[in-house]
Amino acid sequence: MARSELDSDDEQVDSLAQLKEKVCGLNKVKLEGFFFTLMDECDAINAENCMLKDVCSDLKRDVRKLEHANEILKSERLEVDEKTLVLHEDLDKLKETLSMREKVFNTDLSKLESESFQLKQRAVSLIYENSQLLEKIKKAKI
Repeated sequence: MARSELDSDDEQVDSLAQLKEKVCGLNKVKLEGFFFTLMDECDAINAENCMLKDVCSDLKRDVRKLEHANEILKSERLEVDEKTLVLHEDLDKLKETLSMREKVFNTDLSKLESESFQLKQRAVSLIYENSQLLEKIKKAKI
C-alpha cells in the first residue's frame, strides 16, 4: 500500500506540473469547469472520508463490545476452572475414602471367612462328637 501511495504521489506531482501548464492557457469557463469538477471530487472524497470515519467508529464500538464479552468469558472460564479443581479434589477424596473402605471390607471379609472356616470345622467336630455320643447311648440302652 505504501508503494502505491508513493507512486500516486509522484503521479500527482507530475500531474500538478502538467496542470499548471494547461491552466495557463485556459479561459475562465474551462477553469470554472475544472474548479467545479475539483469541488465535486473533494465532496466525494469528503463523503467517503465521513463514511470511513463512521465505519471506524462502528468497528471501535464492536471491538469494545468484543473485549467486554471476552472479559466476561475469561471470568466465567476462571469460575469453571475453580469448580473443576474443587470437583477433582472431591473426587480424589472420594477415591481415597473408597480405597480405605475397600481395605476395611477386605480385612473384615478375610476375618469372616476365617471365622466361617473355623465354625465349619467346629460344626463338623461337634457333629462327629454328637454321633459318637449317640452311638454310646445306643450301646448303653442295649
